[in-house]
Amino acid sequence: MLSVKIELLEALAQALEKLSPGAGAKAAFESPKVAAHGDFATTAAMQLAKPLKLNPRQLAETLRADLLATPCYQRWVDAVDIAGPGFINIRLKPEAKQQIVREVLSQTTSYGNQGSNGQRMLVEFVSANPTGPLHVGHGRQAALGDAICNLFQSQGWNVHREFYYNDAGVQIQTLTNSTQLRAKGFKPGDECWPTDSDNPASKAFYNGDYIADIANDFLAKKTVKADDREFTASGHVDDVESIRQFAVAYLRNEQDKDLQAFNLKFDEYYLESSLYTSGRVAKTVETLVANGKTYEQDGALWLRSTDYGDDKDRVMRKQDGTFTYFVPDVAYHIAKWERGYSKVINIQGTDHHGTIARVRAGLQAAGAGIPEGYPDYVLHTMVRVVRGGEEVKISKRAGSYVTLRDLIEWTSKDAVRFFLLSRKPDTEYTFDVDLAVAKNNDNPVYYVQYAHARICSVLSAWGGDAASLAGVDLSPLESPQAQALMLLLAKYPDMLTMAAQGFAPHDVTFYLRELAACYHSYYDAERILVDDEAVKLARLALVAATAQVLHNGLAVLGVSAPQKM
Repeated sequence: MLSVKIELLEALAQALEKLSPGAGAKAAFESPKVAAHGDFATTAAMQLAKPLKLNPRQLAETLRADLLATPCYQRWVDAVDIAGPGFINIRLKPEAKQQIVREVLSQTTSYGNQGSNGQRMLVEFVSANPTGPLHVGHGRQAALGDAICNLFQSQGWNVHREFYYNDAGVQIQTLTNSTQLRAKGFKPGDECWPTDSDNPASKAFYNGDYIADIANDFLAKKTVKADDREFTASGHVDDVESIRQFAVAYLRNEQDKDLQAFNLKFDEYYLESSLYTSGRVAKTVETLVANGKTYEQDGALWLRSTDYGDDKDRVMRKQDGTFTYFVPDVAYHIAKWERGYSKVINIQGTDHHGTIARVRAGLQAAGAGIPEGYPDYVLHTMVRVVRGGEEVKISKRAGSYVTLRDLIEWTSKDAVRFFLLSRKPDTEYTFDVDLAVAKNNDNPVYYVQYAHARICSVLSAWGGDAASLAGVDLSPLESPQAQALMLLLAKYPDMLTMAAQGFAPHDVTFYLRELAACYHSYYDAERILVDDEAVKLARLALVAATAQVLHNGLAVLGVSAPQKM
């Protein structure tokens, strides 16, 4: 049916071009708001009426006659109706909708995907400093980032997954100090353990049990290996540098375990410290000064970010000579651009909202040819976790929050991914652990996966070669339920395109739930394994195509499609 849609759209474009040169480029179909009105709709007549100074309904009549005279409309279209002031509704013949079954079964896992566009993009996500286990907020970011990567890959982009973190900042020093105290035999609550919240150097000491685990392994002179680093502890409690290196490697290893449990792999880990050691930060500051985009005031260096839409100018270098945190961000994004990534998406918490304007201002001020609006941002809210009707806030391992691995262990990787993707990123979300493990239709991931497993059970009971279904006679698929299912299968590619453009993997979850519901309705309406061989094969082809699209959509989310449940 995609090929049918393309044919019909081309005919519409040619008809519009005859009416008004240049109008053909704007040819488009919409889905009628009321399904009974048709399968496709176009408002082209109403859009052209004013510039052509014609009555929109009369123009629609002319356009309708032109369309019905074309071979493809005669072959695939059952009716073209005009409604209201000039809406054109198109109703397809059953055989037009049936084509989608062949397309899905022939394209299998590539159905819905676009060819390579030759462009590279980078998605930066999770990017947690190695100071503790990944929490559920990181989990939401991991699910979002991976799904957005998959969406853009489906649209032909060459996608690079990147994890950015700092291994030498204030938080890392706090981690080092906390681990050293634990290694010396002290613990939170002891007299020497910092508790004065008015002291910025001590208020952030880490109290979770994982700090004791790091200290014990450090004393045992263990070697830890993460995806991007490996280190062997010296075991000496006064060897601060060894403690720092070991603690960072240890927690990067812990993060890797979290990510492995989530079935997530990064292409590259990028260190914030490298921006300083490579001279990128210094070079960026020099460039901004040389471009006349900075000024000195009150002993600090300021960026004229208001020149680029920011609400106030921003301090770049403080009075003590250190840089504010957005400066390395600007250097980092210049590096992304210079590495050849024409499109960059950052997945971050909503607390990063204030950095967007200043980073973009810095990039424009640098004069590196970076387009306005670079990079794109997807901001997400945190996640509340409810279990047994009560909010869960504390993890024994982390000390102050629920970890991603806690959530996976309580439920499953599939449930965590699907649930965390089931709402818009910037909306509050409550993760219901009890719902995530329920085996009923109220559990959305179970509902979708069960539809796939149910189809696999039917195909297994049939026992034939599923590949042979691509060539069967589909003419028996004429019932309203079959027609509705085929029409929904045909919407999958456009849904993927729109979801990618809107950074909206939640649209995929909505679509899959709708497709599962449509399949369950079809299954309840028509027996599949009937005695009539032609009817049976046609229905098997339809449900096999449905299983394939369910499988493809779940794969975009990083969720499995089980054959048995």
